[in-house]
Amino acid sequence: MIALTAPRACWPRRLPAALFVCAALCWPALAHAQAFATPDWAAILRGWVAAMLALMATVVGLVAGLHHRERAANFLVGMMLSWVVLRAAGAPAAAGLRPLLMTLLVLCGVQYLLRQMAWKRSWIDHALLIQCLVVPASLLLTGGRLDVLPAVWNVVLTLELVAAMGWALWLRRLRLKADPDDGLQRELRLMALLLLPTMLALLGELALAPLSESLWLTASPWLSLALPLLMLALGLQVVNNVAQARVDAEKRATAIEQRMNERIAEVERSHSQLAEQKLEQVTERERKRIAADLHDDLGAKLLTIVHTSESDRISTLAREALEEMRLSVRGLTGKPVHLIDALGDWRAEVVSRLGQANILAEWKSPAEDIEHTFQARSYVQTTRILRESVSNIIKHSGATNATISSAVQDGDFILTIQDNGQGIPTELDGRLDRGHGMASMKSRAKQMHGQCLVESGPGWGTVIRLTIPL
Repeated sequence: MIALTAPRACWPRRLPAALFVCAALCWPALAHAQAFATPDWAAILRGWVAAMLALMATVVGLVAGLHHRERAANFLVGMMLSWVVLRAAGAPAAAGLRPLLMTLLVLCGVQYLLRQMAWKRSWIDHALLIQCLVVPASLLLTGGRLDVLPAVWNVVLTLELVAAMGWALWLRRLRLKADPDDGLQRELRLMALLLLPTMLALLGELALAPLSESLWLTASPWLSLALPLLMLALGLQVVNNVAQARVDAEKRATAIEQRMNERIAEVERSHSQLAEQKLEQVTERERKRIAADLHDDLGAKLLTIVHTSESDRISTLAREALEEMRLSVRGLTGKPVHLIDALGDWRAEVVSRLGQANILAEWKSPAEDIEHTFQARSYVQTTRILRESVSNIIKHSGATNATISSAVQDGDFILTIQDNGQGIPTELDGRLDRGHGMASMKSRAKQMHGQCLVESGPGWGTVIRLTIPL
């Protein structure tokens, strides 16, 4: 009654220790009783299997003690130790221990097979515990007068173990039907490969006993090896599960670390973007302040000079400075400019300036309609490059004709300025970025992530090709 009322959570842990004690107490007498037995190959093999089972029980016991999820493996340890002691109890002097050991083996085997599938029933726990009391009690009460009773109990216990194996396979099949998974399918195949031969061996051993005693004596030593070999395989499976769990844990840790690094990088990018936005906001406010100061102070004074100066040259220079100042203010505070509007402004200015210098200007706009826009600073820089190019044509080229063409190609805006003048002289050591503001034009193009190419030669004019990404 005490065993029935004990907490079920504790007795699986204590069972291996109790079996170890039982084995230690019984082993010297049993080994002495078997010392005079005639050895054969089956007996030698069973001895090796018993040694391996004892070692495997130690390993699995340590694994079950260290890993909470493998606590059910304590029943497997009990099953292994029960078989080891049961083999040692094969001598006639220890025959009375066999029913008790077989009962413990079946209890541990049934509990392990079912709990491995997370299938627990309290009535099965109680029945197995009661059976551990009934079997030895019935044998003690009969006092060995009924020779058939041990055989009956052996048949019952063996059938219980076979039924537990079959039910464990059926539960795995139901789980696979509910959740078709390659891992579950491989596990079902493996367990079927392990359990089915063992079930056939146990049933075959029972069937041979009433049919032919001589055949049973020949086959039984070999058939009885199926159960310990199964326990060895199940022990290896427990160790493999723990090793696989370790590998999976390392993979999860690596994945978590990778996700953490990605999150850190994302946070750093967000912080960098916020910092850039903050800097851009501060810069924008400063640009507007500078633009307002230029417009209100410098612009007003230049406009006063334009209207009050008695010198035409001073008035002209003041007007040009006022236009440059307005262009700079637009670059600081202006909104993006539609490219078609910018082309119209540039065409009017270029044709007017070249016409005043008696230079025939030919303007070629893009053939197709364009809907692109220019950033305000890009518009300002392009305007200054175009003005510098026109100034060079007027002051240095001696040209009579100039062609300005524009196009949009592969996401780039291309502006080409060509004249029929005398070209850039060779005194510049062959470098076309010296003199006439060429270096300034190239620098402005670079600021817009574009390029400004100059081709020139004495007698065939100059070609300036400006390429800017839109």
